[in-house]
Amino acid sequence: MKIYTRTGDQGSTGLFGGGRVAKCDLRICACGALDELNAMLGAARSMGVSPRIDDILKLLQNRMFDLGAELASPQARDRGTQFLQEADVAELESFIDSLEETLPELKAFILPGGSQATSFLHIARSVCRRAEREMVALAQTAELRDTLIKYVNRASDLLFVLARTANAEAKIDDVPWEKRK
Repeated sequence: MKIYTRTGDQGSTGLFGGGRVAKCDLRICACGALDELNAMLGAARSMGVSPRIDDILKLLQNRMFDLGAELASPQARDRGTQFLQEADVAELESFIDSLEETLPELKAFILPGGSQATSFLHIARSVCRRAEREMVALAQTAELRDTLIKYVNRASDLLFVLARTANAEAKIDDVPWEKRK
């Protein structure tokens, strides 16, 4: 199989199950944001995170592929690509709750940064938020299950907590926002 097909040379791309749309279609923008998120998760993993964080990031990478498969399938239920369920959202909430138990209470907004891994996790969180916005925009014009938006919302929360955890593991304090007076 060749990596290039030339079918997208005019600015369109194929959807799973057939049909073509413009590469700037809201569905493709949402898929692209998830692809960027997945790449950023991989970059964060390469920064020497702990095995606990790495396992969670690897799971998130796989779930982003699951999510992308559904987004790329206009008739996802008929195509068998509705992989994410409410239990997956609950799993992320469980990770958040477990990790937060090990962190100092958050009493102020914090600035992104700290260790290299933390910085990449904060970038991943911001890309995740953009993916969520793209999905919300898509949901205005196309059928999109609520579970998908919930999942991405929880994933961004989890990435924030993972960033704080990476700093804590590196013995680096979070940097509070110094509000202008």
